Amino acid sequence: MADNKKEQEREELHKSIWNIANELRGAVDGWDFKQYVLGIMFYRYISENLTSYINNDEWKAGNHDFDYAKMSDAEAEIAKDGLVQEKGFFILPSELFENVRKNAEKNENLNETLEKVFNHIEESAKGTESEGNFSGLFDDIDVNSNKLGATVDKRNKKLSAILNEIGNLKLGYQNNTIDAFGDAYEFLMAMYASNAGKSGGEYYTPQEVSELLTRLAVVGKKTVNKVYDPACGSGSLLLQAIKILGKENIKQGFYGQEKNITTYNLCRINMFLHDVGFDKFNIACEDTLLAPQHWDDEPFDVLCSNPPYSVKWEGDDNPILINDPRFSPAGVLAPKGKADLAFIMHSLSWLSTNGTASIVCFPGIMYRGGAEQKIRKYMVDNNYVDCVIQLPSNLFFGTSIATCIMVLKKSKKDTGILFIDASNECVKATNNNKLTSENIQKIVETFTERKTIDHFTKLATYDEVKENEYNLSVSTYVEQEDTREKVDIKVLNAELEKIVARENELRAAIDNIIKEIEA
Repeated sequence: MADNKKEQEREELHKSIWNIANELRGAVDGWDFKQYVLGIMFYRYISENLTSYINNDEWKAGNHDFDYAKMSDAEAEIAKDGLVQEKGFFILPSELFENVRKNAEKNENLNETLEKVFNHIEESAKGTESEGNFSGLFDDIDVNSNKLGATVDKRNKKLSAILNEIGNLKLGYQNNTIDAFGDAYEFLMAMYASNAGKSGGEYYTPQEVSELLTRLAVVGKKTVNKVYDPACGSGSLLLQAIKILGKENIKQGFYGQEKNITTYNLCRINMFLHDVGFDKFNIACEDTLLAPQHWDDEPFDVLCSNPPYSVKWEGDDNPILINDPRFSPAGVLAPKGKADLAFIMHSLSWLSTNGTASIVCFPGIMYRGGAEQKIRKYMVDNNYVDCVIQLPSNLFFGTSIATCIMVLKKSKKDTGILFIDASNECVKATNNNKLTSENIQKIVETFTERKTIDHFTKLATYDEVKENEYNLSVSTYVEQEDTREKVDIKVLNAELEKIVARENELRAAIDNIIKEIEA
């Protein structure tokens, strides 16, 4: 019954969000419009989060009539410093989502009001431990954009409509059995990514792929120190560990790096919407390959990533990089036009001794020669490659390429490499293929059992991989099953003889008919 209620709530929520997108986006492109919907949903979330936190404290003290939203700003200011220390931010009662929404339709300066509120929220964290988590967080919500309307009046009507629609969503802290804010975020991101063409994949890794990557990385682990993604996008992959391990079993939280400022903001919003405290995540906005963050932190037990495929980077044009401790062990840098293995070398460097990394890879890096072959040789010779999994094609938004997963470990129990051909482990869903829970379970169980299964897996020895010149393509080791219908030559010849005999009979009959006609 509980599962049915959850699913019903989820379906109602998704339907409401879909209606908002259809009714309100108007002239605003769907992919741009997410900024407003997600940003204002986040504004509602932190308003309710703070109100609920303060009210609960008062109610526990016996003050059951207390409501922070009805306090005066002057009274609330007294508790500001303490609240910022505890929650990481502060919002005046008059600037809470519910109060701004209440007055939105009559507010001729709604755009200015929202801009002021967003600035105040960010400013409340300045000079505190949470400053980095709030700085610039609302930058992508341009309340003065012409995309919202040609005049101030039209823009304010659009903003008021968004406030009302977001306010009507069944989110909040009460009467929900689902993680409503987090679920709403995931649905919005998936909806927009599926309609954003090639760029959609930059923002969002499909949930089922994220789940597979995380399940592979946490096999045998009940608790971990922290989770890391060097190309974290909007952060959905980072947060999968909560669903699988539980938040309490991720001791130090979530770390990531993302160089796109818009995506970086979405990632931080995602953390808050999944109720991750400001002291439990550290997301940096930098180029991972050229300006790595978190390098002086304790290495990571779990690393899951879907880095960009074959992007350009400085490579050997930058003479400093060959001496970088992340890349120097291989003795060569990834090609300038294909940075894939640079991300993998970076990930390996950031991995703890007992950690596991699962990384989505472009298939070309598994077999190409030159520098990429030398990097593969380094990883195989040092026994870091644990498993390579061939995924089905058309799993990701914006590309139909059949990608792979490479699993890395620094403390393997054997010297073999497991190859899994999971190219058929999927179902067709609208325009894309999709991994089902059964597909994921089968792949993870196969990964755990580590056995050779005809036409599905191969546990290759180090010598076999070396003999194949460090080629790590699954097809090199797992022979595909011949599904062609087998033909019995004797039966085929007998059938041909019958056909030829029948042909001769028909020719003779036709000749007789022609003779009769000519006579």
